[in-house]
Amino acid sequence: MARQDTQSTAHAPHENPEKDPKDWTTGDEPMTGPQRSYLHTLCQEAGEELDENLSKAEASRRIEELQRKTGRGTAHKQ
Repeated sequence: MARQDTQSTAHAPHENPEKDPKDWTTGDEPMTGPQRSYLHTLCQEAGEELDENLSKAEASRRIEELQRKTGRGTAHKQ
């Protein structure tokens, strides 16, 4: 049990360490349904067009960009 506690606190500063989208093995696949849906919402809020042909990795980067622009998701990154 102590070992699990040690592992969880080792990641505490980052909470959810993530791979860079360019390093994803499935990054070239088409974006997922949830990505498309969230991007649609973010694009509407930002007044931008949704590119329906993004890959998973491209969609992830676009989500991050639009979150910064709209202020969404910033509370989770602190």
